[in-house]
Amino acid sequence: MSSRAAGTVARAAIVLVAFNILSKITALVREMVTAQQFGAKAGMDAYLVAFTMPSVLFYLFTGALATVVVPVYSEYAARGQENEAWDLFGTLFNVLLLLLITATAAGLLFAPLLVKVLAPGLEKTTVDLAVGLTRLMFNGPLSNIAVIAAILVLGGTMGLHGMALGVLVGGVAGALVQLPALRRAGFRFRPGVPLRHPDLKKILKLVLPITIGLSISQTYILVNRFLASGLPEGSISALNYADKLIQMPVGLFVTAIGTAVFPFLTRRAVEKDWTGLAEGVRKALRLVFLVCVPAAVVLLVLRDPLVTLFFKRGAFDARAVDMTAVALFFYSFGLMGQAGEFILARGFFSLQDTKTPVVFSAIAMAINLGLSLSLVGPMRHGGLALANSIAALANMTMMTVSLNRRIGSLWIPEMWRFAALVLVASGLMGGAVEAVTRWDALPALPGVLAPAAQVGLSAVVGTVIYLAALTVFRIDEARRLWELVKHIISRTQTGG
Repeated sequence: MSSRAAGTVARAAIVLVAFNILSKITALVREMVTAQQFGAKAGMDAYLVAFTMPSVLFYLFTGALATVVVPVYSEYAARGQENEAWDLFGTLFNVLLLLLITATAAGLLFAPLLVKVLAPGLEKTTVDLAVGLTRLMFNGPLSNIAVIAAILVLGGTMGLHGMALGVLVGGVAGALVQLPALRRAGFRFRPGVPLRHPDLKKILKLVLPITIGLSISQTYILVNRFLASGLPEGSISALNYADKLIQMPVGLFVTAIGTAVFPFLTRRAVEKDWTGLAEGVRKALRLVFLVCVPAAVVLLVLRDPLVTLFFKRGAFDARAVDMTAVALFFYSFGLMGQAGEFILARGFFSLQDTKTPVVFSAIAMAINLGLSLSLVGPMRHGGLALANSIAALANMTMMTVSLNRRIGSLWIPEMWRFAALVLVASGLMGGAVEAVTRWDALPALPGVLAPAAQVGLSAVVGTVIYLAALTVFRIDEARRLWELVKHIISRTQTGG
């Protein structure tokens, strides 16, 4: 990757990180407000079951469309045919909108059957609540601000139905707010579905395996909620809250890096520059590895104070803390797997190979299902989280081996050395954080101040140890990070 290209990717990543930070902060606030109001109880389990299919459908449609648009648009742009590209995407939008309307109608009609299939172990009163919430939420995807407002304004009077109404309103608002930007970019809505567009069949061939792959990845959620419905009350909720904490580093950093580097990878693939493609994937993996390995260690070691800090208030009691911390412990082991497979999949997609990731996802899903069935008995919801983690690591490993064979020079000796040193640095950091958590000299603070102080002090000590270890190991990214910190401090002191 040239320095100019790397700079472009870095700038794009900064913008995406900024928007992702805002999105993830509101998402975390949403979960905190939800936990305070509804805790980890049967009602919240019903809400999550009801939200399963609408969220999965929304993820499938948007994920497939976003993944296909970039490489196809790159081909049109290379030929100077941007207007033709927007015409094609308008046609594709109409096709997907028609499918979404059909799926929504089916969801409204068959809501009772869906709930019984997704969570057969729920009590009848919980099932009835889930059916009503499903019908309400099938009309729109999630918008964090609307849900937060709905919980605060309507939660006291309408309960979980108020939160579901927030999902509906937020989905509509989220769609409308994007229309001006789409129009400026060149998108025009044209009624009708011209199915004979010459490249529509090509796009649909790309979309289909991606949709299948995404649906396979979403079956992790379906399996968890199916099996957890027969476990003690709050198991589904505990898995959900823990997953939200695990998704913070993925959403804040990994998604931004993967999205920013994807156009670069696509251009390298179009030019058949396999060396440049491998280098782009490798640099993205290094950045992700540098952040997600220590993040996993922190989440694992600080699971109890983190869950307490973010969620323990209102209806979220000590039992909910314990259940969520167990899930977070086992989810932590798979964080790097989730992050790595996201980046590696972009390498395959840049080659317009959407089938290979689907095959690996199917194998990983089979691993997850087998382990879930084996572990749910002795380990309960913790076994489900562990099964997810092992499957994610297996998927990343298969993708790495396959892509390395395809483009070569992906896992060069330097990459192995880098990974080993990051693991050592993260281990040293984890030991330091564990020591801080056991330090008796910490003052006894009331309420939320105690976990806040513990997490804050642990974060400072852990970060210093981690960066110091990376510096000693002469990791290039650490040197650049120190230079950035010094630059920020210098500008702050000079008022620049």
